[in-house]
Formats: sequence, structure tokens, C-alpha cells
Amino acid sequence: MVADKAPGEWNTLRIVMVGARVSIWLNGKQTVDYASLENYYDRKLAVPAKGPICLQTHGAPIRWRNVFVREINGAEANKYLASKGTEGFKAIFNGKDLTDWKGATDQYEVVDGAIFCKPNKGGNLYHKDDLTDFVARFEFKVPAGGNNGLCLRFPGTGNTAYVGMCELQILDDNYDKVKGKLDPRQVHGSAYGMVAAQRGYQRPIGEWNFQEVTVKGSTIKVELNGFVILDADLSKVDMATVMAKSAHPGKDRKNGFFGFAGHGDAVGFRDLSIKSLAEAK
Repeated sequence: MVADKAPGEWNTLRIVMVGARVSIWLNGKQTVDYASLENYYDRKLAVPAKGPICLQTHGAPIRWRNVFVREINGAEANKYLASKGTEGFKAIFNGKDLTDWKGATDQYEVVDGAIFCKPNKGGNLYHKDDLTDFVARFEFKVPAGGNNGLCLRFPGTGNTAYVGMCELQILDDNYDKVKGKLDPRQVHGSAYGMVAAQRGYQRPIGEWNFQEVTVKGSTIKVELNGFVILDADLSKVDMATVMAKSAHPGKDRKNGFFGFAGHGDAVGFRDLSIKSLAEAK
């Protein structure tokens, strides 16, 4: 696609960046569509959550004019992220009650269209569908020091951190400042006790965050507010090095339920949807 004008003419450039996701229009023609940027300096890390906007040249004379910037707030960013790649997703929460949910239904409540763990309650609440490979999308909100988790391939009974594929941490990014020291494999987005996620990409306390979790085979990928904070293959984890040297007998499970592992804090979830990646038989 030829979108730029002849040398000497002014071009119009529009860039939308939400998290590490970038879309670009040159003279009204889209040239980049929702690409996920890599950290050029260290590809093991996500791009920084914030930073300056720079104008760069490589020796040739380039002029810029009419440069405007508008910051996108969290609610608008969530809506934008949720609008992308929606094909195949099915809502698993009706926004009214816990129909189709099992487990600790008396430990959770629906408030203003969201599922909240009741204060000082907890346990595993999980959706009825038995899944193999899937993508889950949702928004979540944590109070200061809030702690919960995602049940991944949970068998329906037991401690999901060990009997399921894993418990994926849902945790206030400043938990250690509020309640005490953390192992890196306990921070938000981590495969509990096994693989640490990157931190520093949550929105402020009281705001809703958008998260997408992809479970495929032995791999888990977590994208938080547009940033990839975990991309791990649990089959490659050296179990001799996991936190507290605890066994994870469910790590290699091929199927199970998706849900929440409450730990007494009023963590909320809403706009929950799942896309199955299982091949049709």
C-alpha cells in the first residue's frame, strides 16, 4: 500500500497506542493494525508502561508541525482492547447472577454487573464448562492489598494452585507495600509459585483492568492492559526450583474449569468471555 505523499509535501500521521498495542494511519490509510510492540532493548521485557514521546530523524532534514497528544484513560482503553479480535468469544457471565457457576457460590456476590468475592470469604468459584485450550477475557478490580486468583484447568475440588494447571495470580501490584514481602512468583499474572510475571502494568486502585489469558497446551500467555506480562511454558519449569519446593501435581492437566480462587478480599470481575481453542472433532 502506498500511503505517503511525494517528497516535499506534508503528510498526516495518526497513532493510537493502548498498552503495547499500536495502530497507525498515514494520510488516512491504515498501515499498522493493532500490532504488539516488542521492547527493542530487551525482548524478554514488555515495553515500558509510560515514557516520553520523541521525534526522531536519522540525518535527513525532516520537519514536524501540528503535533497533538491526547492521553487515553483506563475506561476508554479497556473498551478499545475489548473491541479487538472478538470473533469466537462467548460470554460466561450474565451480569445478574451466578447461573452456570459452581463451587463456592455462597462466598461470592453480584454487585453492579460484576462478580465480587465477599469480604473475608473465598474458595473456588468456577464456570460449568470443562475446557482444554482457550482464551479468557475479562475486566478485574482489586482493593488495596487485594488477593485472588484464576483457576486454570481446575478439576473441581482441591487447592487450584496445585491440583489444577495452576492458579494465575490476581493481586494488587502494591501488595507487598500493604501486606508484606512477596516472592516474584506471587506477583499479579504469575503462574503461582512457578513462573514470575512482569509487574507495573496495573491501573490505579479503584479502576478496572482489562486482561486476556491464553491457555494452549502447556503454555500460558497473559496480556494485561495491552502489555504481555507472562509468556510461559509450564512443561519447562524446573520443579526443583519452584517456590517452597512444593509439588504441583496438576501442572500437566489437559482440561478443567475456569474460575476464581478467592482469598478473603473484595476483588471484582466483569465482562467475562471465553473462546475455545479446541479443534472441532
